Amino acid sequence: MLTRRHFIMTAAAMAATPVFGQDDVGFDDTVVRRPAQGPNPWGLHERFMPTVVQARAGLNPGDLHVDPVARYLYLIREDGQTALRYGVAVGRSGLQSPGTYTIRRKVEWPNWRPTDAMIAREPEIYAQYADGVEGGPDNPLGARALYLYDGNRDTYLRIHGTPQPWSIGTSASSGCVRMVNEHVIDLYPRVPMGTRVTLHAPA
Repeated sequence: MLTRRHFIMTAAAMAATPVFGQDDVGFDDTVVRRPAQGPNPWGLHERFMPTVVQARAGLNPGDLHVDPVARYLYLIREDGQTALRYGVAVGRSGLQSPGTYTIRRKVEWPNWRPTDAMIAREPEIYAQYADGVEGGPDNPLGARALYLYDGNRDTYLRIHGTPQPWSIGTSASSGCVRMVNEHVIDLYPRVPMGTRVTLHAPA
């Protein structure tokens, strides 16, 4: 399993962007280009806005990588040397599931139901949604959802939008990867079925 144990972290990096070490997935986060941003009504830090960054040669074009410490999702671009980086929210401590998965389902404005484990763990929050929530702007999965599978098994892990954009840059979810709705709408057509997704370990 790929981990982040060789991440280089300095005080400056913590205030800006941590760096993958040479023995791991290689993103040095040197900005190549910041796509036209438009307004930022969510008040996100600039580093969580979509940005093209450098990536070490040899990564597979089209793959997704999620860094749970810096709270970034990277889409490796066709040249294999750069990546499109988005800010994300990740799972809370103890609820992350590092590993490599495959996207086998994509849904626009998906319905949502908390898992039985979520209801059992925090019934005061999730029991009220046991019958599910219809898709829409207030749905916890937001505008788009990419469903992560382990072989043919649905892991119940998702990369999805959120009606809580202020959570981007934090560890807030029950294991899924959250994105600003506008950002997941941008990512969605770039990611075909069968895309490989690596959720890196936090250490």
